[in-house]
Amino acid sequence: MILEAFFKALAQLRDRRFRRVLWLGLTLTLVLLFAVYAVFAWAIYWLIPDSATLPIIGEITWVNDFLSLASIFLMFLLSTVLMVPVASAFTSLFLDDVAQAVEDVHYPHLPSIGRVAFTEGMIDSLNFLGVIIATNLLALVIYAFVPPAAPFIFYSLNGYLLGREYFQLAAMRRIGRKAAKQAFKRNAARVWLAGTLMAIPLSFPLINLLIPILGAATFTHLFHRLERA
Repeated sequence: MILEAFFKALAQLRDRRFRRVLWLGLTLTLVLLFAVYAVFAWAIYWLIPDSATLPIIGEITWVNDFLSLASIFLMFLLSTVLMVPVASAFTSLFLDDVAQAVEDVHYPHLPSIGRVAFTEGMIDSLNFLGVIIATNLLALVIYAFVPPAAPFIFYSLNGYLLGREYFQLAAMRRIGRKAAKQAFKRNAARVWLAGTLMAIPLSFPLINLLIPILGAATFTHLFHRLERA
C-alpha cells in the first residue's frame, strides 16, 4: 500500500501544480535561510569588535573576520540539516494544491471541498516549522554523543514528523481536524513507517528537495486507501 501510494505520487510529478508548489516552497525556504544569515552577520558586525587584546598574546585583529567565516560554515551546516524540513513546512501552506491535483486525477468521484483558510494553514505551518526545527536542532546535540545512532535517530524522527504532518493535513481536508487526529492515532504505526521511508531520500542532495511534494501526494493517497479500507 505504501509503495503503491509513493509510485502513484512519483508518476504525477510532472503535474504543473506539483512544480508550482515545489518552486514556491524552495523560494520561501531560501529567502528565510538568507534572512537568518543576514541577521546573524549583522549581529557579528555590530556586536563583535574588529580586534581584541589578550594578556601575553597582545592585540588580535582577526576576530571579526574569523567569526564571519565561521558563520558561513555554521549556516551551511544548518541549511544542510534544516533545508528539507523547512521546505516541508512551507510546502504545507500549499498542500491543498497538491492534494487537489492528486484527487482530480485519481479520485474524481469525490465531492468538491473548500480550500483551507490561509490563516489556518499559516498557523499549522508555523507550528510544524517550530516543532521540526527544535527537534532537529536537539537531535544535532544527541548526534554528537551517540554518532552510531545518528542515522536511525534522523530517519525515525523526521519520518514520524513528516508522516504525522502530511497525513493529518491530507485528512483534515476531508474529515476535519479532530477526526484527522483520531485517524492518525488509529494508523500511527503505518504512517510512521511511510514517513520513515519518505525520510530516507533526505540524505541525497537534490532528490531530497522533492520530498515535500512527494510526501504530500503520497499521504493523500495513503489517507484515501486507509479510509476506504
